[in-house]
Amino acid sequence: MTATTGPLLTVPDTSPAALAALTAEIASTAAKYDRSGDIPEAGLRAVQRGGYLTATVSARYGGPELDHSEVARLLIAIGEGDPSVALIVANTLAAHLAQTAAGNWPEDLYRELVRRAAGQPVLINAIRAEPELGAPARGGLPATLARRTADGWVLNGHKTFATGGTALSYHLVWVVTDETPVRVGHLIVPADADGITWRHTWDHLGLRASNTHDVSYADVAVPYRNFSEIPFQNGVYRDPAAAAGPASLGHAALYVGVARAARAAFADYARDRVPTALGKPIADTERIQWVAGEIEAQIVQAETLLFGALHRLAAGESEVAQRLSVVKVLIARSVIAAVETAVAALGNAALTRHNPLERHLRDALCVRVHPPQEDAAVLGAGRSVLRPDA
Repeated sequence: MTATTGPLLTVPDTSPAALAALTAEIASTAAKYDRSGDIPEAGLRAVQRGGYLTATVSARYGGPELDHSEVARLLIAIGEGDPSVALIVANTLAAHLAQTAAGNWPEDLYRELVRRAAGQPVLINAIRAEPELGAPARGGLPATLARRTADGWVLNGHKTFATGGTALSYHLVWVVTDETPVRVGHLIVPADADGITWRHTWDHLGLRASNTHDVSYADVAVPYRNFSEIPFQNGVYRDPAAAAGPASLGHAALYVGVARAARAAFADYARDRVPTALGKPIADTERIQWVAGEIEAQIVQAETLLFGALHRLAAGESEVAQRLSVVKVLIARSVIAAVETAVAALGNAALTRHNPLERHLRDALCVRVHPPQEDAAVLGAGRSVLRPDA
């Protein structure tokens, strides 16, 4: 057994009661942050206080090392409260999972990160998309350049959609090196390094508090050891985000939380709404009961797909890994269907800014943007089926 090399971190309580309390606390400020677009500090503090922000730190470093199913459960709970908080948390948890799997961070740097994370939110995100290239999962190499010097790397480039914004503690910047032959990978960049400039470009339909702004790097000095290479395969670069993995289902999980929040908002409205012509709550009508059942069916479908795939992976069914991209697509479809069903049934009342369903609809639609996108996932599945050796 490998000895622990870091402080013992809080073991998060993932009981239904604890997660419900976490959801309620985060939800209490979600509308405020959605309106302001500010970093959701209250929600992030709640997550950190309960140990949820370090839930995937390896036991080797004193972490709880929760498995993928437990992580999905807590991200559903956080997403039900505020998906902007959940997205920032999901990205941080994925970075810790990657360290457990591959050990890409310099050992002393990661130990220091864990030490800090025991007492304050330490947020990490992979900074990858670029204005000209778009999403890396679509193919191509970054324009962001890491130039090798005698002392390490000098980083220059412009990135888009960098979730977490100025709240981040570390950027994992996707770069190409100036070497011959070139290498591709991520540079671990402390957020307080000189030469980092944020451009407040995020004015989005949904997840408005996620602070997914643009960021520029101008002659940012980074130690040589902070580079983590992504090897070419047979001379071809294949981006890891082109196919879903267990960690990327964390993004799908947080939107299941959004569907749950929409279900609760629909039920609250239906119980409270008493039209004069009806003389009783609309919740007592078969029409609204059917709608509630349809919403529930979509959520059951999404949760069953999510946890079924993760449990099958844990059981060693390797063929499931090839289907995770399609699983993600189907979860996304169910999430959107659940929320749209609630909104359609209530009409104008669901689209007013005073009704949380309006926010849940905007947030749910964002599930489609996370790679791999639906067209790429379905096309890949079709090609797999039609291969001669299928």
